[in-house]
Amino acid sequence: MLDLKKIVENTDEVKSNLEKRGFDCSLLDKIISLDSKRKELIAVVEKNRSDLKNKAKEIGSLKKQGADASVIMNEVASLKEKNSELDNELSNVQDQQKDYLMSIPNLLADETPVGESEDNNLEILRKGTPRDFDFEVKDHVELGEKLGGLDFEKASEITGARFVVYKGLLARMERALINFMIDSHVDKGYQEIIPPSIVHKRCLEGTGQLPKFSEDLFKIENKDWYLIPTAEVPLTNLKRDELFERKELPLNYCAFTPCFRSEAGSYGKDTRGLVRLHQFHKVELVNIVESKQSNMAHEDMIARASSILDDLKLPYRAMVLCSGDIGFGAKKTIDLEVWLPAQNKYREISSVSNCGDFQSRRANIRYRNSEGEPEYAHTLNGSGLAVGRTLVAILENYQNEDGSITVPEVLRGYMGGLEILTCQK
Repeated sequence: MLDLKKIVENTDEVKSNLEKRGFDCSLLDKIISLDSKRKELIAVVEKNRSDLKNKAKEIGSLKKQGADASVIMNEVASLKEKNSELDNELSNVQDQQKDYLMSIPNLLADETPVGESEDNNLEILRKGTPRDFDFEVKDHVELGEKLGGLDFEKASEITGARFVVYKGLLARMERALINFMIDSHVDKGYQEIIPPSIVHKRCLEGTGQLPKFSEDLFKIENKDWYLIPTAEVPLTNLKRDELFERKELPLNYCAFTPCFRSEAGSYGKDTRGLVRLHQFHKVELVNIVESKQSNMAHEDMIARASSILDDLKLPYRAMVLCSGDIGFGAKKTIDLEVWLPAQNKYREISSVSNCGDFQSRRANIRYRNSEGEPEYAHTLNGSGLAVGRTLVAILENYQNEDGSITVPEVLRGYMGGLEILTCQK
């Protein structure tokens, strides 16, 4: 959530920034108008309260003198009734203002490039050389089914489209990837968390998925509960409504969780295979840091996610997302895209975002700065990595002509020393 004071006092600057996203800034005018109304109501309420206090004294004085105070008592009753009406009006204005504020995206960092779509994202790094195959490349679906490790048909019978059943060696490799990723991050100082996979509505409001992206979520009927779209939500909310000491920072969390997304609006896109499922596994990183440390923390998180790809020896590139492609709550985002031979292109495998104080204002996450004053923390999040997409990349990049898969060296210890995955009968 943006700082209301900044919107009111620096309106042109805020509008100019939001227009880079293509955001309709007429909402800002409504917020400013409501703020004027809010201030007017507060002034009237405070004046009435002062009048009530004075009249209470006047009534007491008249009663001591044995005089009739009924006229003033009627005025007091009228003022109390008026103030009750004004309090309700003020509450409605504040609620409306908050609703508007919750619908405004984050301000972009100066270094976020301006553009309309992913076509305008900026490549800043390319690492690793895509393998030159001397045979016809198969995609991960064909490879996984030939290995007997991916069963989309049975998953469709059990649940529906965009689900998968992992079996045998690929189930084991998925688990190996999870353990490898978590171990790698914990070895670098991250605290492992196992959070709930169900969160309250207020937690999704805190991280920015609600109210804007309700159609992308799975809601539990008759509850203010939702299945998590990413572990970012419970991890960030671990410090919700807290005011804590600066010495606790930085807080570096990592978690493996299932993730659930309805993928509203994406029908017909990536319907084949593991790339876009309703349920998938992800290892998530979340940092909560001092405001002045967030840029450095962002670089560190990018390096963390990149190190997994480096260790797996997968070719990838890093992209700065432009204003038309960046997420609602982010001020700057770097995507890591892994090379997929069957698609002959790079595909997103991690998105690492610096949200500044946007989420902490919504979730009320504060610390005492070096002067002892309360200050909103900065929050960051990123995949470290999306597990299913990592499996896709391994299957396609490490495939052999006979359909077997060479196991990346770094994973062999997690798979009982296996070096080659072959078809299981």
